[in-house]
Amino acid sequence: MSENLQAAAAERCASVIGLAQELIRLPSRGGIDDYGPVLRVLEGWLTDRALPHRRLYDEVGALVGLLVEIVGGRPGRWWALDACMDTAPFGDEGAWSFSPTAGDVVDGWLRGRGAADSKLAASMFCHIAADLHPRAAGLHGGLAVLLDVDEHTGGFGGARAYLDDPAAARPAGVMIGYPGLKEVVAGGRGLWRAVIAVHAPSGHSGASRTVVGAISRAAHLVRLLDAACLPGVEAGSGFPLPPKLSVTSFHGGQGFSVTPDRCELNVDIRTTPAFDAHDAETLVCTAVAELDATLPTPLPTRITPVASWPPFRLAADEQPAAALLRAAVTEGLTVRAKTAGPSNIGNLLAGEGIPATAGFGPAYEGLHGIDERARLAELPQVYAVYHRAVLDLLHAG
Repeated sequence: MSENLQAAAAERCASVIGLAQELIRLPSRGGIDDYGPVLRVLEGWLTDRALPHRRLYDEVGALVGLLVEIVGGRPGRWWALDACMDTAPFGDEGAWSFSPTAGDVVDGWLRGRGAADSKLAASMFCHIAADLHPRAAGLHGGLAVLLDVDEHTGGFGGARAYLDDPAAARPAGVMIGYPGLKEVVAGGRGLWRAVIAVHAPSGHSGASRTVVGAISRAAHLVRLLDAACLPGVEAGSGFPLPPKLSVTSFHGGQGFSVTPDRCELNVDIRTTPAFDAHDAETLVCTAVAELDATLPTPLPTRITPVASWPPFRLAADEQPAAALLRAAVTEGLTVRAKTAGPSNIGNLLAGEGIPATAGFGPAYEGLHGIDERARLAELPQVYAVYHRAVLDLLHAG
């Protein structure tokens, strides 16, 4: 790490940690808590430092994020940093060894829900914006910092509001502040999701006539889906992960005495360039057709697709992955480009034609589980990496 940047990053980190602690102490679980308090803390911080920012709202007028915009003084492309301000649920709070809203530092770890994903990154990105703002005249293009909510719900309302905002410059690329010190996530599997409604005649469980109820038919469909043949990793494709199918929800029936006439399944298929959304839908349609032929009923099984995102993968020389990987090496870190199994905002951005990295940050434990925490020892290096990458992308003069 260069001495000047190292000193600046180390000096900044105490403030980065302090803001992150404030944010962690305010619960902002996706779809559960009011996002207003945590966003107001950020608004106050940005206002105190005269950083240009504004609120983002969804199509029904709900607050879904904040957008910081640093306008460069020279022509060029815009780049974005993104960190979500909502978090996963706490789960069983009794299983935690500390409060999910602790926001304290113990043995070099920042503790609490959001420490890893992604309130520490949000604080770091705000500080980078504050660093760049005084030198904006020498920047080419501009830097946006998206502090979004509605991410852990899967709705991605903040990201969608940013992309739909006609007043916002469309970014040439986005770096998302998910954690993980050893890897720059430069790709991810896509997804195809559907709700499947399985029908059958209803009946009394004690009746003399035997009825194959919707639950039994749905269970047969699950067996068909579990047995479906998915391709492996395609040789020479450059994409290192295979597709994956999961039945993630099963609902039907009530009480004991009635065999239900409807049962619903949620099906989640993670897609790849060699097995895309069309292939996923075809697989499910084939299984449903076999179900209806084997166990026919008056009402056919209905498939309702609910989401489809493409897979993505950036080459090591594609931006913004190239800038982030180069900066990490310069700051003395050994990292590799990785394609992730879980989907994320990077897939949403890929669907919009916007390249993204979806992870590089401090080491962590307990992500989306109990005792979430982020290690602070490497925070100065992580800060310097993002700072250097942004300056590279903006051709700072």
